[in-house]
Amino acid sequence: MQSLAMSRAEREAFLAATRVGIVSIAEAGRGPLTVPVWYRYEPGGALRFVTGGASRKAKLIRQAKRIGFCVQTETPPYQYVSVEGSVTLGEPDPERDVREMAIRYLGQQMGEMYLAMMAAEPEPGGSVLVLLRPERWYSVDYSKLG
Repeated sequence: MQSLAMSRAEREAFLAATRVGIVSIAEAGRGPLTVPVWYRYEPGGALRFVTGGASRKAKLIRQAKRIGFCVQTETPPYQYVSVEGSVTLGEPDPERDVREMAIRYLGQQMGEMYLAMMAAEPEPGGSVLVLLRPERWYSVDYSKLG
């Protein structure tokens, strides 16, 4: 049987595309917290996303120091890339990590409206930048069947 795994170049390009990612973070005594996020990834670098500094997500990331992250297509032929690795937290760059991300996911007009709304109602505890360095990769590309 042929492999459905993506090559390194394929999986990095797939992860770099604009998709909604799903982050999964261990939580003691419960199943992992699994939630969607906007993110940015450049091949060979770290995956980045911003979250509220006082959020449950940020608290769990601080405790776990590792996360899982997955992106997928919604229509056939299905494809996905899943990564896991250690994370570091830092200060988000307002232009690159907030403004560019909002416009990437919402478009210019809605992105600017979102930014204005966020400026009017800032996150309690500020925002933190999460940097994930992928250590393990898993991928499937069902288009390789045909």
